[in-house]
Amino acid sequence: MPKLHWEDFQPGAVAVYGPRLVTREEIVAFAAEFDPQPMHLDEAAASATMLGGLGASGWHTCCLLMRMIADGFVLDSSSMGSPGIEEVRWLKPLRPDTHMRVRATVLESRPSKSRPDMGLTKFRYEVLDEAGSVLTTMVTTAMLGRRAPEARP
Repeated sequence: MPKLHWEDFQPGAVAVYGPRLVTREEIVAFAAEFDPQPMHLDEAAASATMLGGLGASGWHTCCLLMRMIADGFVLDSSSMGSPGIEEVRWLKPLRPDTHMRVRATVLESRPSKSRPDMGLTKFRYEVLDEAGSVLTTMVTTAMLGRRAPEARP
């Protein structure tokens, strides 16, 4: 039985997940399979790009973010998925040997109008490096099960 439900995510609440070390090897392996652009594969080629050096694919960063929030709370929640992502911004590259963290902020929360067993919670996720610089932001809404009526406060 999941521990976390829609009622547990109040607007303004903040949680931080991680850190997680991101290595050169995983950046290159992900890029080789899914995003084979030079700035994600080779330091010399990457130094000639606007990144100025090797950086993870933005999609790799999003996958890492997803894994960190899955481990952080989603897998222990009444998650019912998401209707989609509203916004993703890649502000700075995720570099090799970075200990990244994810900061999750609840922006808003409301009960579903059509499904009384569900609530919708909008989150802003920020991928941070060791210095606290924001590398990536994502805004998305989670569909979360509500507690049984007899267990609701």
